[in-house]
Amino acid sequence: MSNPYAEIFRAPGAKGFSAAGFIARLPIAMAPIGIVAMLSQTHGEYWLAGAVSATFALTNALVSPHISRLVDRHGQTAVVVPTTIVSVLAFLALVAAANQNWPDWALFVSAFLAAAMPSMPALLRARWTEIFRNRPELNTAFAFESSADELVYIAGASLSVGLGVSLFPEAGMLASTIFLALGTLAFILQRSTEPKPRDSEDDAPQGSAIRLRPVQIITLALVFVGSTFATAEVSAVAITKELGEPNAASVVIGVYAIGSFVLGLVLGALNPTMPLHRQLLIAVSALAITSWPLLVADTVPILALAVFVSGIAISPTFITAFGLIERRVPSSMLTEGVTWVTTGIGIGMALGAFIAGWVVDNFGAQNGFWVSVVASAATVATIGLGQRNLAGTTTECPPDSLVQPAE
Repeated sequence: MSNPYAEIFRAPGAKGFSAAGFIARLPIAMAPIGIVAMLSQTHGEYWLAGAVSATFALTNALVSPHISRLVDRHGQTAVVVPTTIVSVLAFLALVAAANQNWPDWALFVSAFLAAAMPSMPALLRARWTEIFRNRPELNTAFAFESSADELVYIAGASLSVGLGVSLFPEAGMLASTIFLALGTLAFILQRSTEPKPRDSEDDAPQGSAIRLRPVQIITLALVFVGSTFATAEVSAVAITKELGEPNAASVVIGVYAIGSFVLGLVLGALNPTMPLHRQLLIAVSALAITSWPLLVADTVPILALAVFVSGIAISPTFITAFGLIERRVPSSMLTEGVTWVTTGIGIGMALGAFIAGWVVDNFGAQNGFWVSVVASAATVATIGLGQRNLAGTTTECPPDSLVQPAE
């Protein structure tokens, strides 16, 4: 039996743009936590560090879909080059402001401008779609990208904090900025796999991808999924601290991501042919069911096991969600559509962390997982009610099955 992952990387240029894209998206995980690690050491104020980091993260979440819309219309190179330059210069200004003790407003302005960083996960998926549109290999490529996203969050955050603590406060942010600059440059230089801009197509739809019902449904659902993801992290930290083993939090969070990473690779290799809207409903239902054991995890081993089981449905949810976007969104809006979904995840993580923190502070560490239970149930309701819309087609979208129909 052939290796499906080896098959997708036989496509000309696939190895190159995928490797460059992996480096270029490390800042997604490195920058937010790197800002906190840097400013908490240089300024000694966690509220300031958190506020500057939130300014970057939330602005990026709001701006990225609009940048991606420009990418769809004018091409990746034309838009990604100037936005990346702005982001790199702003990150360097942020590092200088921290090192030289510039006024606080300079930190916020730099973080705001750095949010021009384009959505590399969307750019990568757009290239895979250009290569494998209407082919079964696309599901495998999306599975690989979802697993790579998990790996970025595992490795990126740890690397950023580790550099900032072991070397000097700005080390993590400098490394993140270098990865962004060099990775994006290597990615953009590979022009042969770049999707053609859609601004010249006569039948290109006008307006934003968020006006499409499938994009609205999936984005809302992944806001709840992001909340589930963040709640698990916050609650794991709180519970391990309450149990007197705070160092175990990193292990617990790690197995959460590892479970998702492994199952994502397996799903991509199996390449199921069930309609994707049904796959998505099954995945989010599994997410909801596996959230309940978290409520009774009262020791670190049991917590780690419960978190591992809870995490296995994350990658399947992401894979099928992005696959549905590829099928339900016209090609002229694909990059923007993918970016709206990733924006939903980011907003959900921010909201989930805040709500879970409030619940933990007021009702105890164990009760933080009730946020996961409620959020995952809301995900099931959203996808369940949206089945008819998600099962529909657009004039440019292939059928549900990735396998081409027999002629």
